[in-house]
Amino acid sequence: GNKTLKGIIAGGITGGIEICITYPTEYVKTQLQLDEKVGKYKGIWDCGKQTVQERGVRGLYRGLSVLLYGSIPKSAVRFGAFEQFKKQAVDEKGNLSPLSRLLCGLGAGVSEAILAVTPMETVKVKFIADQRSANPQYKGFFHGVRSIIAAEGISGTYRGLTPTIMKQGSNQAIRFYVIETLKDWYREGDPNKKIAKPLIGLFGGIAGAASVLGNTPLDVIKTRMQSLDAAKYKNTWDCEI
Repeated sequence: GNKTLKGIIAGGITGGIEICITYPTEYVKTQLQLDEKVGKYKGIWDCGKQTVQERGVRGLYRGLSVLLYGSIPKSAVRFGAFEQFKKQAVDEKGNLSPLSRLLCGLGAGVSEAILAVTPMETVKVKFIADQRSANPQYKGFFHGVRSIIAAEGISGTYRGLTPTIMKQGSNQAIRFYVIETLKDWYREGDPNKKIAKPLIGLFGGIAGAASVLGNTPLDVIKTRMQSLDAAKYKNTWDCEI
C-alpha cells in the first residue's frame, strides 16, 4: 500500500544520496579487490592517489551512474519484498519472531539480488575494471550496457549471481534482523508505538555496519566473478579457492 510506496521512494532517494557520498570508497574497494595479481596499489590511500593523478577526481566516480540508475529499482525490490514477506509472517499482534525477521530479510535480499543487484553490480565492476585498461572501451552507462550485452548476451550481466544471492541474502538477513530487533526492543512489544526518525536512522546505521562486517569475504568473491576476466572461474567455489 501507501506505506510500502513511501518506503520504496524514501529508500531509493536515501540510497542515491548514500551512493554519491560513499562511491569513491566503493570504487577504491573494487580496484583493490581486482588488483591482487597486478599489485599496482600499495593500499587504500595509494589507490585513491594514483586514480586522481591519472584521471582526476572524476576518476573516483567512474561507474557511479550505474549504481544511481539502479538505486530506485533495488530499493523497490528490497522494501517491497520485505513488506510482502512480513505481511505473511507477523503474529496476531503484528510482531515478527526473531526467526521470521531473519527469513524475511533473507527473502528480500535474494529478491533484490536476482531482480536488481546482480546486473547492476556486474556492470559497475566491468566499468571500473575497464578503466584499468590502457584503452577504456565504455563511453558511458548506456554504451557500456549495450557493449556488454552485445558481447556476452543478457547472461553477461548475470555473472556472479550465486555469490551475489549469498551476499545480498545474508546482508539483508543481518540488516533487517538487527533493525527489526532494535525497533522491537524500543517498542517493548507494542507495534503501534511510534519511533522518532533520528532513532530509526541510528538503528539503520547499526544494522548497516553489522551487515557489512558479516559480508566482506563474499563481496571479494562476487567482485572477482563480475570483472572483465570473470570467464577464468568455473563457478563460485573455484573463485573462492
